Amino acid sequence: MTFSVKPKRRYFEKCVGGFVSIQWKSMGASVVWSQTFFRSFVHCAGESGKSTIVKQMKIIHEDGYSEEECKQYRAVVYSNTIQSIMAIIKAMSNLKIEYEDSSRADDSRQLFALAGTAEEQGSLPDDLSNVITRLWADGGVQTCFTRAREYQLNDSAAYYLNDMERIAKADYIPTQQDVLRTRVKTTGIVETHFTFKDLHFKMFDVGGQRSERKKWIHCFEGVTAIIFCVAMSAYDLVLAEDEEMNRMHESMKLFDSICNNKWFTETSIILFLNKKDLFEQKILRSPMTICFPEYAGANNYDEASEYIRTKFEDLNKKKETKEIYPHFTCATDTKNVQFVFDAVTDVIIKNNLKDCGLF
Repeated sequence: MTFSVKPKRRYFEKCVGGFVSIQWKSMGASVVWSQTFFRSFVHCAGESGKSTIVKQMKIIHEDGYSEEECKQYRAVVYSNTIQSIMAIIKAMSNLKIEYEDSSRADDSRQLFALAGTAEEQGSLPDDLSNVITRLWADGGVQTCFTRAREYQLNDSAAYYLNDMERIAKADYIPTQQDVLRTRVKTTGIVETHFTFKDLHFKMFDVGGQRSERKKWIHCFEGVTAIIFCVAMSAYDLVLAEDEEMNRMHESMKLFDSICNNKWFTETSIILFLNKKDLFEQKILRSPMTICFPEYAGANNYDEASEYIRTKFEDLNKKKETKEIYPHFTCATDTKNVQFVFDAVTDVIIKNNLKDCGLF
């Protein structure tokens, strides 16, 4: 008997942070993809890089951000930069770190005096940018920055602060990379559409903080694939909303609840072990035992990353029927995300063809 697959209307809904669902209708010897949708909610704890992956889909599959769209992110870049330096300065007081140059204390007072108005106006005036530049160059501030695991700091802090001269120019327009690096807390569900390999995707970016999860948990029933995003570099950090909870432990707890949920007994899970670039730098100075006291391997990328991968895969209680597909990713690296997403799409298609007896 010969089977034919007619791609009449292939429609995938994918939400970064989570889940992918496909529905099939069979008609005799033909399999018609009539209304296929992927709900992939790149599910994860907050600040895992899921929103960055959503932005990458726009860059890879929709010709990126237009100049006008980039301009709209200018105020976000300014705000992220201001908030980052303020977080470091506040931490200096808490960690009892002194300025290398005592005159920077005056700059810090000026920073807090100017910051509020600048953020309200979405601007970065010269007097404020000069203050930020001087503060960032101070040895004491740099010492505090190296201790960022002891307080809450945006991953892109150094990226923006190291490029103040460019960002502070009057004619500054954010680049695609600047836009990728912006941090805005996701609330509710944000939808993105794109086409890839002749398939239509809807990607939903959902809030990762605990308070946001109850808003989208109802979307998960009936999904056939899940994309779960983990920030590898968060192994030595605590949650912004619960400073007693290690971020990696929270991600593992969340992954366990999804992987072994009765709704997803036959659901393939695609695991994005994200922020591998930050993890590779951090593991050299911050030991894995902070998160995993039993860890006996070397503090290098290869051993530590494999250990994290294994820890997540071991949470799967139904290895004989459920498969996890891990990928090490850097959400700000467009080529890496493009390569991984290509592989992910192939897995999704293959698994659903298997379900229909066509593979």
